[in-house]
Amino acid sequence: MSLVTDDLRLLHVHAHPDDESSKGAASTAKYVAEGVDVMVATCTGGERGSILNPNMDRPDVLANISEIRRQEMDAAREILGIRQEWLGWVDSGFPEGDPLPPLPEGSFASLKVEDAAAPLVKLIREFRPQVVTTYDENGGYPHPDHVMCHQITVAAFEAAGDPDAYPELGEPYQPLKLYYHHTFHRERMKALNDAMLARGLESPYADRLKDWKPDPDNERRITTRVECSEYFAVRDRALLAHATQIDPEGAWFAVPLEVHQAAWPTEDYELARSLVESELPEDDLFAGLR
Repeated sequence: MSLVTDDLRLLHVHAHPDDESSKGAASTAKYVAEGVDVMVATCTGGERGSILNPNMDRPDVLANISEIRRQEMDAAREILGIRQEWLGWVDSGFPEGDPLPPLPEGSFASLKVEDAAAPLVKLIREFRPQVVTTYDENGGYPHPDHVMCHQITVAAFEAAGDPDAYPELGEPYQPLKLYYHHTFHRERMKALNDAMLARGLESPYADRLKDWKPDPDNERRITTRVECSEYFAVRDRALLAHATQIDPEGAWFAVPLEVHQAAWPTEDYELARSLVESELPEDDLFAGLR
């Protein structure tokens, strides 16, 4: 199969507003610059998210967090040059305690997978992406909404092309490749850490790496490294648009841009499912489709 660039469509499925900017945003910007039509599906509104930027931790912000996070998403969307759709589910929050409290009734992670996947099946059939991305089975980190995001994306990837599944949601359409983001993996963190230390700078990753044992099996999951360092600045601007979530003085920006570009110039993915042939390792999410 061969497709011209104008025909290429990429769908990222994320749990909350800001996830599209913290995972895969530079490769998103690269594909947009190449003429790829990129859509982000955001599962929830982030209604139960914490305010992580001390400068925004104010009663007026907390009282209007749902609307503010939508405004932040709009700003990030403009910066990245993407389209974006809300799937309409409610943030589950991050449960804490021992034992863990039950999930809020009606929240995204409390739903049945087949029900929560329905709006995503509809979107896939309408947008018709060749490539879909989401998180791995652990959610990238164990937030219940991230795990559910993985589950509904895998389910929708399979169901969208099945004429017997969700027949009321449009004509069947089968995406061709499914990827998982691998953003916060040890190999990348160590490269950034070593680059900072080599320049006599304090690394934000030193403490985390002390007890983080190498896991060759996990590193081998990465099949696809997309070179996108020239778009790291776009990624950073999109991150900063999520002002309730990103502290400009925090760890997100502790590694200078030029150090990051030199030490780890790619964003990394795992090819989880493919209906086309491509040679591994890849350097393009559309390998086998161009």
